[in-house]
Amino acid sequence: MATVKLMTDAEADSIPEVKAVFDDIRETRGSDFINNVWRALAYDPQGLKRTWEHLKSVMAVPGAIDPKIREMIYIAVSAANGCGYCVHSHTAAAKAKGMSEEEHGELMQIIALAGMTNHLVTALQVPVDPEFDAIDT
Repeated sequence: MATVKLMTDAEADSIPEVKAVFDDIRETRGSDFINNVWRALAYDPQGLKRTWEHLKSVMAVPGAIDPKIREMIYIAVSAANGCGYCVHSHTAAAKAKGMSEEEHGELMQIIALAGMTNHLVTALQVPVDPEFDAIDT
C-alpha cells in the first residue's frame, strides 16, 4: 500500500505543472498510461518534474547503450536495491524493447551470481588487483 495518495488524471489536469509532466510522459512514451510512481510523486510537482527530467535524460535519449540493455541494467540495479516496483516496471519495459525470455533468464543468473560473489568478496575483504585499477587502464 502506498504511503501517499496516487493522483488521478482529473486531479493532475487541475495542476498545470503536473499536467505538463504527465503530458510529456505520454508524448515521450507514446502511450496514455501514467504509472503509479509518477502519480505518487505528483503531489510534489517540482520533485515530479525533476525526477522525470532526470529519468528522461538518461533513459529516453539516444546513446551508446541500446535502450533494451539500459532497461536490463535498471532491472539489475533495482533487484540489488530491493525495489520490486522498479523490477516489474523495467522488466515490462525491457520486454517491450525486445528482451527475450532467454535474455531475461540469463540476466537473472548474472544478477544472482554477482550478488553472491559481491557478498563473498566483501566478506573476505579481498584487495583489488593492481591490474584492475580503472585509472591505469
